[in-house]
Amino acid sequence: MDAKQTLMVNTFTNGILDPAEEMLGPLKDGGHILANTAPGCWGPMITPCLRGGHEVTKPVYVEGAEPGDAIAVTIHSIQVTSLATSSGNDQAVDGRFLGDPFVAVKCPGCGTMYPDTVIKGTGPEAIRCAECGEDVTPFIFTNGYTMAFSEQDQLGITLPKEQAEQVAENGKFYMKTPENSVQNPIVTFMPHDLIGVVARMRPFLGQLGTTPSKALPDSHNAGDFGSFLVGAPHDYVVTQDELDGHRTDGHMDISRVRAGATLICPVKVPGGGIYLGDMHAMQGDGEIAGHTADVSGIVHLQVHVLKGINIDGPILLPNEEDLPYTARPLSDKEKAAAKRLAEKWDVAEPEVSLPVSFVGTGPTLNEATINGMERAARFFSVTVPEIMNRATITGSIEIGRHPGVVTVTFLAPETYLKKTNLYEHVSKQYPDF
Repeated sequence: MDAKQTLMVNTFTNGILDPAEEMLGPLKDGGHILANTAPGCWGPMITPCLRGGHEVTKPVYVEGAEPGDAIAVTIHSIQVTSLATSSGNDQAVDGRFLGDPFVAVKCPGCGTMYPDTVIKGTGPEAIRCAECGEDVTPFIFTNGYTMAFSEQDQLGITLPKEQAEQVAENGKFYMKTPENSVQNPIVTFMPHDLIGVVARMRPFLGQLGTTPSKALPDSHNAGDFGSFLVGAPHDYVVTQDELDGHRTDGHMDISRVRAGATLICPVKVPGGGIYLGDMHAMQGDGEIAGHTADVSGIVHLQVHVLKGINIDGPILLPNEEDLPYTARPLSDKEKAAAKRLAEKWDVAEPEVSLPVSFVGTGPTLNEATINGMERAARFFSVTVPEIMNRATITGSIEIGRHPGVVTVTFLAPETYLKKTNLYEHVSKQYPDF
């Protein structure tokens, strides 16, 4: 099949990222992906036939991408299409899953694994097993809200009970769920604990990455949620070595993965298998409630294969305004001042550098930070203490998702970037410096 320059994507996985499954495409190196994404988190979480906690797009095969390469994914645009959504903090319901409520739901009535469901009415007991009619949802809200959006004004507001019920009665319409999505709309639960809260919208992708080299649930393609698979009692059990070797950390929930950013992703299977989803309307660092406002949307991506750039996990090149103050490239005025200071102290030449953010994941934030620093050190062939120093004085450790996703951001020397063939791509992201 001839590779395409532009690929329209509107089909989804069953929650499992499986390298044995056929991919969409192929897509040309330098080609574009236009995708209509489905909401992540809560909708799939109350849809037991989805086995990964999310509903991401089917992966795309990128021409020329081979294991040991990387794919640079530039996010040209993200547009929210949902008119409303619901979200909040979750609590698992005992007796309705096998080891992991995101992955292996079991009907408490008839015992069916991954049961199909029907919606009967509204409220938290509306999701019923299609076989026996039992209330089958594996999650309920501890504190939740229904939020309506004004995309024109880039704001959302949480709704009272009567308006939340109006949304619940026509959930797919208000959430603009894509036609090929099978998830139950979470607005069906009509949560309304928060009323009148106004939040600024700044949409981003919670899921963006490449296909792991072993079948993994999509929401567990990272070191924190992935740790739940180690020794698990269900079909997707892994060892720690398998998780570390196969995951690609596509599930990040880093709010800086938004329009204008570039994400450099590891390639662990032929074609890379670019997938995306879990769009959020807004989120503060940490996603501390466990979930945020999940929405449908339209995304425009462009991909470029980076031959021979062998990385363990993603490298993020954020928008300049999203960089920590200490990691922003020096202005011309600052460069001139640095040169004067270097001459005063007889330093041969001030270091020329540009920002990079290495994504680290692990069961805890401490372990994720170590993971990110070790990835940076291996990539640049330096020591972890050097990365520690650079991240301290020219960068920052920022939380993507609690409990275990961070970015290790620092100014990397131009010589390091050129030696690893990353300079062209980083300098393209920050052309004014």
